[in-house]
Amino acid sequence: MGKSSRYTAHTADAAGLIHYSDTEHHTWQHLIHRQVPCIQGKACKEYLHGLATLNLPTDRIPQLAEINVVLQDTTGWRVTPVPALISFDHFFQLLAHRAFPVATFIRTPEDMDYLQEPDIFHEIFGHCPLLTNKDFAAFTHTYGRLGYHATKEERVYLARLYWFTIEFGLLNWQPTSATDRAYRVYGGGILSSIGETEYAWSSRPSIVPFDLLTVLRTPYRIDIMQPRYFLLDSFETLLELSQLDLLHWVRQAQQLGLLPALFETPVSA
Repeated sequence: MGKSSRYTAHTADAAGLIHYSDTEHHTWQHLIHRQVPCIQGKACKEYLHGLATLNLPTDRIPQLAEINVVLQDTTGWRVTPVPALISFDHFFQLLAHRAFPVATFIRTPEDMDYLQEPDIFHEIFGHCPLLTNKDFAAFTHTYGRLGYHATKEERVYLARLYWFTIEFGLLNWQPTSATDRAYRVYGGGILSSIGETEYAWSSRPSIVPFDLLTVLRTPYRIDIMQPRYFLLDSFETLLELSQLDLLHWVRQAQQLGLLPALFETPVSA
């Protein structure tokens, strides 16, 4: 969030509309037609319900006002346009006011399979469906309020909670066949990425039960497939987390320090 981006977000016109090029609309069309079949049988039912509720267009990038009509009606949330990257202060302040930041640009065809910074497809397709879910929305709101008042050091630990839940979380699931997985995906970082979705369904990542203290102490990298995912029992667990004194747990994690990383740390140039 503190780094620069080579992408520039679009600004709305006087009527509040954002104008995208034909190439940008085609990129959205390609991504959504590719991703919807990929997540079937992998995404949790709450996400799929939210996706159906949003009823996203498949032939063009949606206008944020269209998303807001649904979010306001279901949980009182809204999306708001932001530049490609924003500060942590701005990020937490928006969440604290039930506003989800959406960078109003879409990746280029050259970045179709992987992009480090979140674009409008990641934010709208990956995250907005679950903002129609009351438990998920309550957790995200509480997270924003806590983060806005947290210290810089505490925010580093809170970032891990966001990463291993909202971005890369898995949900417990009773398998229906011998080949079915005992989990479903709710993390937007997985659901908006064809590579991460397929990887999460492979035997390569380690999948462990969710433990708050462990999550807060687990290092991560944004530029690799995640070596470990944490498995929540249910969405009610997110609601229970939102009712805890999370900063108390953060301070415990600070005292204990980080766990060993499950990846190589890149050498700085």
